Amino acid sequence: MKLDNIEHVFFDLDHTLWDFDKNSELAFREIFEKQKIAINLEEFLEVYKPINYKYWELYRNNSVSKKDLRFGRLKETFDSLKFQTQDATINLIADDYIEYLPNNNHLLDGSMELLNHLKGKYSLHIITNGFEEVQQRKMKSSGIHEFFETVTTSEEAGVKKPHPQIFEIAVKKSGAKIERSLMIGDNLEADIIGAHNFGLQVIHLNSHDQAVQNQYPQVQKLNELLNYL
Repeated sequence: MKLDNIEHVFFDLDHTLWDFDKNSELAFREIFEKQKIAINLEEFLEVYKPINYKYWELYRNNSVSKKDLRFGRLKETFDSLKFQTQDATINLIADDYIEYLPNNNHLLDGSMELLNHLKGKYSLHIITNGFEEVQQRKMKSSGIHEFFETVTTSEEAGVKKPHPQIFEIAVKKSGAKIERSLMIGDNLEADIIGAHNFGLQVIHLNSHDQAVQNQYPQVQKLNELLNYL
């Protein structure tokens, strides 16, 4: 079903356009080689991913600081794997990760094709809970920065999605009308419920095919968005 009243499209970045999992794996591979961390990368990532997700949930709910997120997700992963390492080394890995991560430029399948299709038809924007210092670098290294008229981060807004204030700031920056705006993202709570409660139209990118039943339109792949736009 085509959405014929949309003028502004707001995207989440990580896991929606930017392939966080692939780029994160490449960053850890490079860091572990540099730091001579003798650990199986696949085993590390299997344990790290759910722990990282948990820490981002805590961060979004203001239960941990940015510093605690960066350190804690690594510390808990190494402890779970019974891999002995010093806190100082974990801090070095945490710092390197923020430095190396945005250097990788893989996008989710269909991202560039979708953006090229939407460019000129809609005003495009980013709303992200990611860290200010890395999100711009991610977009530039992957070649998508030029598509977006505005980028609103949680650090700029002072709150994180799903707080209505971040959507309010993003809409105000864009000059959009709420009723003519659409939010697309992978996180049901932060992106979809948050944006819907603020009054935006929404489409959930359920790329991991999670078993979720809700009233929101959803797609599994980015190219399916062309059915709506």
